[in-house]
Amino acid sequence: MRDNMDVDAGGVVEARASLVNVAEEIMSQITAIAAGDEVDRRCLTTRNSASVTSRSTGSAPPAIGAADMEAPRFRHCELVKFATGLLTAAGLERPMATSVARILVEADLLGHDTHGLAQCPDYLRDIESGSMERSGGIEIVTDYPAAAVWDGNRLPGPWLVEEAIAAATRKAEVCDTGTIIIRRSHHIGCLAAYLERPARNGMVVLIGCSDPSAATVAPFGGVGAVMTPNPLGIGYPTADDPIMIDMSTSITTNAKCGPASRCEQRLAGLWLVDAHGGATDDPTVLGADPDGALLPLGGPDRGHKGYSLGLAVEALSQGLSGFGRAAAPRDWEAAVFVQVINPISFAGLAAFAQETQWLAEACRSAQAGDPALRGRLPGEAGLRCKAERLRDGVPIRTEVWAELKNYARGMGELVPVCRDLRHLLYRDEADLGEILAEPRF
Repeated sequence: MRDNMDVDAGGVVEARASLVNVAEEIMSQITAIAAGDEVDRRCLTTRNSASVTSRSTGSAPPAIGAADMEAPRFRHCELVKFATGLLTAAGLERPMATSVARILVEADLLGHDTHGLAQCPDYLRDIESGSMERSGGIEIVTDYPAAAVWDGNRLPGPWLVEEAIAAATRKAEVCDTGTIIIRRSHHIGCLAAYLERPARNGMVVLIGCSDPSAATVAPFGGVGAVMTPNPLGIGYPTADDPIMIDMSTSITTNAKCGPASRCEQRLAGLWLVDAHGGATDDPTVLGADPDGALLPLGGPDRGHKGYSLGLAVEALSQGLSGFGRAAAPRDWEAAVFVQVINPISFAGLAAFAQETQWLAEACRSAQAGDPALRGRLPGEAGLRCKAERLRDGVPIRTEVWAELKNYARGMGELVPVCRDLRHLLYRDEADLGEILAEPRF
């Protein structure tokens, strides 16, 4: 097993030296605390330090709750290494593990915590059960200069989507646009996590996803689930930061209803429909007998808008892939639409950025009753959140971190990155004793 660890001797020596240095620093901090001295507690535990000024001017990142305020924070690069180690130890090929870890942590950076490392335990369970394939390749169903259809063979969704964006970009550089449709992908995570890089590289990127094996969203005016939330992501450049649109075509998502149901909380609006056709804010109607469903974007009054968008996403992903609900799949086999458009092939990138920048500035300057909401653009809050978390660390909810640590400890020596980097990751005070009690390699 050790032959597959990919840890060279130099790296081990460096990691050992780093662990010794940090352990000694922590011990000196504990000694100072005992003496009543003021110390820098960031190596022990950190707290949210979002700027008060940014909150007052309406430039704050997504709202941070009490759980986030108390959550331990970690350097994003170490979280990527840690998650890569967990996924690799579970059997995922290293390039795939790295891609999955990178996209999950990017979601956390952007403030989409429900689709960040909170998804990792589910992925680990799916690897163990075989629902997510550990290795293999993409099957090319069709391939043309500007378009292709891939069979993802239930490989990790983040890896497949990153590969698809790269392939679509190459096609767009030659053929003006490039479109890759993936069928039978595993979960692809947060769409916003894919948008910044191609947009900053001067491309327009569109992503749509649906899952033909599941149904949790009712059609407008109907009772009973027919579709999935079918998120749609669009990223494009401006002369400044890119615009990053990530929206579900349902009024809320499964990921938000689950925690609310477990905590016996009501939703903020009538976002679901029960089995009798009544709009409700009770998340427990999902999974009830008979079952309720999510409402399309627009809710009980204007849900035809989200319903239409949801239909479009299913057509672009399942229809163009040639694999969808008509095949009655039972396992997670998502369909994904990826398209990249090269502005250079149209009026030019400079002209495109001029127009998008003008509109962005007009939206920012628009008057609003609440200054905190004035002209905020899609993705703006996420990018501000990312800047804060790159500076101050990425908060991981306590229950999520506890589960990830349990996986790491269960895998033991199969996860060298966990052992070598634990002093950077385990910053909650309850773990200090464990860190200092571990042998100094």
